[in-house]
Amino acid sequence: MQNENSTSAKIGLVARQYIFPFILITMLFFLWGGARAVMDVLNKHFQLTMHVSKTHSALMQAAVYGAYFLMAIPAGLMIRRLGTRIGVIIGLLLFGGGSLLFLPISDNVVFEYVLLPLFIIGCGLVILETAANPYVTLLGDPRTAAGRLNLAQSFNGLGSIVGVLLGGQFFFAERGGEVADIAIPYSVIGIIVLIAAFCFTRVKLPELVTADNDAAHGQADVNRLGGYFFFGFAALICYEIAEISINTFFINYMTDDGFLTPNTASLLLSIGGLGLFMIGRFAGSAFMSRIRSEKILLACAVGTVSMMTLALLPLGVVSKCAVIVCYVFESIMFPTIFAMAIARLGKLTERASSILMMSVIGGAIGPLAMGWMGDTFSITAAFAVPLIGFIVVLAFAYYSFIKAKTR
Repeated sequence: MQNENSTSAKIGLVARQYIFPFILITMLFFLWGGARAVMDVLNKHFQLTMHVSKTHSALMQAAVYGAYFLMAIPAGLMIRRLGTRIGVIIGLLLFGGGSLLFLPISDNVVFEYVLLPLFIIGCGLVILETAANPYVTLLGDPRTAAGRLNLAQSFNGLGSIVGVLLGGQFFFAERGGEVADIAIPYSVIGIIVLIAAFCFTRVKLPELVTADNDAAHGQADVNRLGGYFFFGFAALICYEIAEISINTFFINYMTDDGFLTPNTASLLLSIGGLGLFMIGRFAGSAFMSRIRSEKILLACAVGTVSMMTLALLPLGVVSKCAVIVCYVFESIMFPTIFAMAIARLGKLTERASSILMMSVIGGAIGPLAMGWMGDTFSITAAFAVPLIGFIVVLAFAYYSFIKAKTR
């Protein structure tokens, strides 16, 4: 094991010839992290200004993550036909165009209309993620793919911090009774994204071809796609259920009992929760160059289940802190499970990646289930939803750890 660890440390996360494309693609992770995070602020904002229920406000997440489910396979087919760069440009155009559709509702916000541009934004994001996630795993040695994807996803965490921080200050600032104009932040996002789309028309990304495994492994790949792969797919769905549910109702959890104000809770989400999330991903990418990703995933899965159990108990500040600490443990889960599920699949990699992107439907299911539980019982009881999701991730992590020890 020592030889394996020392070898991994010498490999490096990104191959030298792919550093520039890695930087360009990583910029996209930052952009969509910020766009998705703004919704976590909007969720509470609409509850306060439009007096909608928790279940009703969760329709925003359903619109975005429902688009992921519907567009994941078409996005994969398009990227295989047109290439990564064209796929990125189309994704950015949908992302930016959807953001600018908030302009017509600047003066008269109707909640149901908000769902249309959010759905279009979701279509753009799924194309970007379907292109970027597998692309990053191929920019270096396969043994460091999980760490490489964690590093890129760290900037997704940084974008989330910025999105919640700026969104919270904008939507929850005192304005003497005036309601914040939702079109302003999305117009800024739209303009930035369209500029990024233009920049990608001026650069050339190397199109990476996934090599066939040798004949001895060909049948093993097919079996893996039928078994272990779909276990990973289920784990990703449950992870998305847990992660997006926590993000969506974090502010509710911190404010419904008068513990914090919405503005302070949004600051705590951005600097505390999402700050730890980003740190966790940077740390995870560093550890994975020396420690097997299966071992790290198992430790983090135990941590998330423990923290969500504490969140369900009436322990006051301890329960609140447990929700925040959970962000560290969950931080490495999506990219790690994603990279592990598509490892050694050869030419099946792109098709498998498209299927895995459908797992983000969990981001629509989880908030709706948690919103219903929050309306019917309490926001504390609703944290049973992410607990169940993390238990499934723990099962996958344990199976992967045992499987890795036998290889």
